[in-house]
Order: sequence, then C-alpha cells, then structure tokens
Amino acid sequence: MRAKPLIAAIGLTVFGLVSVAGTASAGTPADTRVTIKTQNGDFWGAVFTSRPLRCARERKIVVFHQLGAEQNPATDDRIASDLASLSGDRYEWSTGNTGRFGKYYARAGKTTDCQADSSETVRSVRSP
Repeated sequence: MRAKPLIAAIGLTVFGLVSVAGTASAGTPADTRVTIKTQNGDFWGAVFTSRPLRCARERKIVVFHQLGAEQNPATDDRIASDLASLSGDRYEWSTGNTGRFGKYYARAGKTTDCQADSSETVRSVRSP
C-alpha cells in the first residue's frame, strides 16, 4: 500500500523537474541580428536568428533617423517600417524610397521569444 504513494510522489517530482527545465529553455529569448543597407534614400536589410519562424518571419523592422552621435530609439525619428518576409533562404525587409538622407539605423524590438537588435548606423547620401 505504501508503494503507490511513493510512486506517485516520484512521478510528480520528475514531472516538476521536466516542467521547470522545459520552461527555462523556452524562456530564453533567441539572439536576433538586423542588417541595413542604403542607396539614394532606399533602405533594406535582413533579419538573422536561430529561430526564424518565431523571430524573423513577419518581424517588424523600424528605420530610425539618428539625431545625435549615438543611436537612441527613444528620441530618434521613426521614418519607416516593414515586416520581414522570406526571400530565398533568408528574411528580408525593405522600405522602398523614402527620399531621406542622413544617418539611419534599423531596429527589431524585443518580443517574448526574441531579443531586440539594432543595425549599424549607415549614411544615406544623394547620388549625383
């Protein structure tokens, strides 16, 4: 008679350990990397991650006009955005021609499953 409660207790302990381990690995946001390129007011780039279906597909990318010496999404001007979509073997985004010139960067915000990232700053110049 005592074997059943002992087996039940062991089963609950194992279940609890498996649940905690599963939650810990699922709770770690995946790394994200955003790139940006520019030419004559057009902006485009890609999103790279180890979890593409959760962290790249339909990921909103916002392009900011960098106002100071450092990137600051809280104060820099948002000028355009796009959702990344599969193109060949990677997820790409593009704003089309914004007609904007100066210093810009792209940013993917943090989600439950994915870390945030900002691209390098690029300079958009008018072509002669």
